[in-house]
Amino acid sequence: MNVPDDLKYTEEHEWIRVEGDEIVIGVTDFAQGELGDVVFIEIETEGEVFSRGDTFGTIEAVKTVSDLYMPVDGEVMEVNPALEDTPELVNTQPFGDGWMVRIKLSDPSQLDDLIPADQYRSMIG
Repeated sequence: MNVPDDLKYTEEHEWIRVEGDEIVIGVTDFAQGELGDVVFIEIETEGEVFSRGDTFGTIEAVKTVSDLYMPVDGEVMEVNPALEDTPELVNTQPFGDGWMVRIKLSDPSQLDDLIPADQYRSMIG
């Protein structure tokens, strides 16, 4: 199971990469493995402002649909355009081209509440 050390994680199995005052969010290798073959991503929230815990989209696999949760307060600056035509990037490159959204962070102190890689590894066993 791939769990990059330079990322933060959530209990909902999303990863967060900090890039200045913005963050990039995707789903973890563990999450995509549990979901199975991803067939559709619905994120129509570009330009919208969210609070931590809000649902910002859904991810659909062959047998299930799961919500995507905002790990911090912020505004959606960009939705990954590649996912519209190739949602399977979430399965093949969850930490690369399979990213979901880019967020302008409202409260950087919320990053302290995210899970470091070593704790996430223990959580998923």
